[in-house]
Amino acid sequence: MNRSAPVRRALAALFATTLLASGCTTSANQSGEEATGDVAVCELAYYTGEFGAYGESLTADVVFPVEEVINEDPPLGRSWKLFHEDLGTVGEAQAARTCMDRHNAEILVSIAHGYRTYRDLMMQRWEEQDSPLGPTVHGGAIPGNLGGKAAEPIFRAQGLDETLGMTGALYAEQIGAESVVIFATNVEGFQLAADAAERTADYLGLEVLERIDAGAEQPSYVAEAQRIADLKPDAVIVQAGSVESATLIKQATEAGISLEWIGETGWVQPEFIKTLGTEPLRAQKGVGFAAFSYNDDSPAWDFFSELWKSTPGYADKFGPPTDAYHYSTYDLMVQTALAVEAGGSYKASDWAPAMHEVGEAPGEVCYTYADCLKLIRAGEEIDYDGITGSGEYTEGGVNQIVQAYTPFNDDGSPGDPVELDADRALEVVDAIATEAECDPEDPPNTCEW
Repeated sequence: MNRSAPVRRALAALFATTLLASGCTTSANQSGEEATGDVAVCELAYYTGEFGAYGESLTADVVFPVEEVINEDPPLGRSWKLFHEDLGTVGEAQAARTCMDRHNAEILVSIAHGYRTYRDLMMQRWEEQDSPLGPTVHGGAIPGNLGGKAAEPIFRAQGLDETLGMTGALYAEQIGAESVVIFATNVEGFQLAADAAERTADYLGLEVLERIDAGAEQPSYVAEAQRIADLKPDAVIVQAGSVESATLIKQATEAGISLEWIGETGWVQPEFIKTLGTEPLRAQKGVGFAAFSYNDDSPAWDFFSELWKSTPGYADKFGPPTDAYHYSTYDLMVQTALAVEAGGSYKASDWAPAMHEVGEAPGEVCYTYADCLKLIRAGEEIDYDGITGSGEYTEGGVNQIVQAYTPFNDDGSPGDPVELDADRALEVVDAIATEAECDPEDPPNTCEW
């Protein structure tokens, strides 16, 4: 079998919206009957807009676990059929509607920054149709008290954007910084993370010399780089896309600045080093990103990393398996499939509790989709232990990741992750986290944040 073929098929339509509905899926959402045939899995994709530079890679991250692992023996015997709807031009709300109305999506992948604009619609869908399931890679901007339940079945792969911003300030403290500048572009997730970094800095006693907010996708950030130079901080915490971040650091280097630059998860994307080059890495005191890390001692990592590297169209095109988007998406989609099998249906009311159950004790610890699936089908309870952590989710559907800082080596390759103090992180996140205000408290409800 040519294993690169699914990737080519999925990526051939990168800059066009998929217009064909899933012809072989009978939707339980519309008919009220149990669905048969292929399962429509629709990704809210990033082919245009501020994240367009790495939309192709993000799509490959979804294609990989589906085509190379899950569809080898799909849950409940129904293969997954992928669709990809670009949200960069039409907006997330419209892309989500297309996924559900045109493709009859039973799984909607990556509800994200724009969720507040169509949450009322999703509340109605879940209440009336018990569908779709909501695994998300990019849902960190959604407050931590939303999700994780049958009435709002959102489960996040990478934790909260607030946590990522907090991690940047924690690392600044760890390296002995006393003063910081916080730079962010005007994107909701980055603004949320920057707010959290600012609150964390205040909690830790770090002096925030200035918060600099700038437009996304600007061709130059010379003025901002000069402002940072004038302020002379010990470190700069950056919450911005990979291209904008690299442009800022490159222009700061050209201005003669040498500082500690602490960024966010997107810096692991190839576009960051491609835009930055390696010379600034040697000129700066440090360049790296504060996010989370993977467990390379786990059999789950051994299986995933070897398959990623050996399958044409992935490592050769989108970089090593250590990219946080690669392995966190894999973990999320595998656990999603296991929870479908364990829950016995594609209904949110079955899947959401099963997402908690398959990743928590008690149960036999297992590390791969095939092994865990075999145990479930034998009537055993399982405890999926994945790559990004234990497989446990908070009550609000947030993956319990391990905070870490990953430096870049002088040649542009990621260095060894530096894990941060877990107890300290829990203390701080309890102090700085914000929650949505909801009426009533439990969904379906109306919330503001």
